[in-house]
Amino acid sequence: MSDAYCSDCKRQTEVVFDHSAGDTVCSECGLVLESHSIDETSEWRTFANESGDNDPVRVGGPTNPLLADGGLSTVIAKPNGASGDFLSSSLGRWQNRGSNPDRGLIMAFKTIATMSDRLGLVATIKDRANEIFKRVEDQKSSRGRNQDALLAACLYIACRQEDKPRTVKEICSVANGATKKEIGRAKEYIVKQLGLETGQSVEMGTIHAGDFMRRFCSNLGMTNQAMKAAQESVQKSEEFDIRRSPISIAAAIIYIITQLTEDKKHLRDISVATGVAEGTIRNSYKDLYPHVAKIIPSWYAKEEDLKSLCSP
Repeated sequence: MSDAYCSDCKRQTEVVFDHSAGDTVCSECGLVLESHSIDETSEWRTFANESGDNDPVRVGGPTNPLLADGGLSTVIAKPNGASGDFLSSSLGRWQNRGSNPDRGLIMAFKTIATMSDRLGLVATIKDRANEIFKRVEDQKSSRGRNQDALLAACLYIACRQEDKPRTVKEICSVANGATKKEIGRAKEYIVKQLGLETGQSVEMGTIHAGDFMRRFCSNLGMTNQAMKAAQESVQKSEEFDIRRSPISIAAAIIYIITQLTEDKKHLRDISVATGVAEGTIRNSYKDLYPHVAKIIPSWYAKEEDLKSLCSP
């Protein structure tokens, strides 16, 4: 019970909420203070066999405009809870025989959702990947191609377009066996198909080394001060003509920053955290080394400290 002001009692009194009628009643004089209130709590009523792992709220998920029925179709539940045989139900058997035009899309969207969850991606990226796959699927030209590679490529493109890029290796780690080469081919295919659909090139977004820096530093367990120095160094490195991929530059700068601290990171650990080969990191370090004095922030390392860096 809670307190409310009663106009008859002329003071704050305890009130009782009548859920069946939606009335708020004074517990002392019985005056109805508020009637036909809307109960916004969950409706704990279910018409299915209750089980411990199911939320019995009788509401469905949100509508999905990418599906023909908006994602609001009905699925016949298994008899006797989760332990029953679905095909033993005649209704379930008939539904299973029926052709659902969105069955392939639903399975694809579930796969994209699983990959997104494993990478810790936000819902907007997942929705963008779903939209990209739906546009490619509507062209009816992806038949016979590697489905896992297509879904992974859609997720990669969505990350790029939402300015939250992931490396191909990161996407490959959750791609159900699809290789980097297959994902790369699928990406080129999708970009080509979307370009034919719209009549113009597809905007993929520009990748910067700073896009990966915070995540890579976090994977290595670097301090906030080292992470801040690495991010500033990446921004300054863009002023120089260093012809290396953004991921390689990020890995090399992390290597430089960690060598200037007591908690030095091995090249192998940086390679594992960033997905960049050790040889590539060495070559990128070689290109960055002449500009170290201008790239590394002065508040993080003095000129004497920079001299302690090994010559490439």
